[in-house]
Amino acid sequence: MRNKLTILLSFSLLVGTAGCDEFYEIVDEIKPKPPKSRNVIQGLHAPIGIEADNQEQLWITESGSGKSLEGTNDGQVSLVTPEGKVYPVVKGFTSFTNDGAVVGLNNLILKNGKLWILHGVEGRLYKLDITTFKPGDTPLQAKDLDYEDVGTFIKNYEFTEDTNESNIYNLTVGPEGDFFMVDAAANAIIRRDAETGKLSVFAYVPAVPYAGGELPGAQSVPTGIVFDGERFLVSTFTGFPFPQKRAPIYEFDLEGNVSVYQTGFTSATDLVLGTDHHPVVVEYSVWNNQTFTFAPNAGDLVFASRQKNVPVLTNLNFPTSIERYGLKTYYIVSNTDGTIQKVTF
Repeated sequence: MRNKLTILLSFSLLVGTAGCDEFYEIVDEIKPKPPKSRNVIQGLHAPIGIEADNQEQLWITESGSGKSLEGTNDGQVSLVTPEGKVYPVVKGFTSFTNDGAVVGLNNLILKNGKLWILHGVEGRLYKLDITTFKPGDTPLQAKDLDYEDVGTFIKNYEFTEDTNESNIYNLTVGPEGDFFMVDAAANAIIRRDAETGKLSVFAYVPAVPYAGGELPGAQSVPTGIVFDGERFLVSTFTGFPFPQKRAPIYEFDLEGNVSVYQTGFTSATDLVLGTDHHPVVVEYSVWNNQTFTFAPNAGDLVFASRQKNVPVLTNLNFPTSIERYGLKTYYIVSNTDGTIQKVTF
């Protein structure tokens, strides 16, 4: 993961052979050389999710303007080519505003030539075949897509700690090709059977104990989920009062049993697996108790393991999602800035 070929090859070899402690000694050693980082796309409308295909094309969900109550449904899925050109793929998704933030489309995933797209407000899992789509084709309309109603199942389910809400936010492919979706309002992981589409609750994501006083624990608010072949890792963005350095990455085994993989985060919004199968995490910001707002340019890109967290890029402005392409390239989405940042190690 370095900018010189010899260092990259050596690093890649060590990642595959070194133990965890050795790996992070390597990370610490190369950390003073910052990664190359630049904005490759600007002008997106409240982007949230990102998925890369094998041609390094980026499929993006844009939440839109938040004006569906005024008759404007401008959420969309867009395609970004490696040359940086943006093409609309599907238009007309509903888009709302909640506490000043635009909400609607969330994350997406590409599987066997189909995009599966989550819409949190509607509680829908949309499906789109992209095998014949070419940049410049006439965009489809959201109303014409097939979808499955996930939100109703979640709202009707009687959780032990029930919020009576749903916001299906992110998903991954797990055993048997099933989807595993994190719901950031119900604080749960929902399993969708790949063959039948049947939904079930795989696990509940526990609250985060508060660090002091008699205040209640913060809701976990799961945001990202990955499967490494043996277990699921789930990032969290703890709810109010947003205790700093208390947000864990939870680990779930194949039976849904939960433990803490690592903690020390404040507002993790997404994670991917690195080349060594350790999580690479983006953190949104830190909460300012004086202004009651999240601070700008306070996000991070972090390499994590059971032993430690290593920040490798700081001063990010409200990053919401991350995608890895190849061995050494990461794409980071900023919802507030409407940008995609390319980070190369």
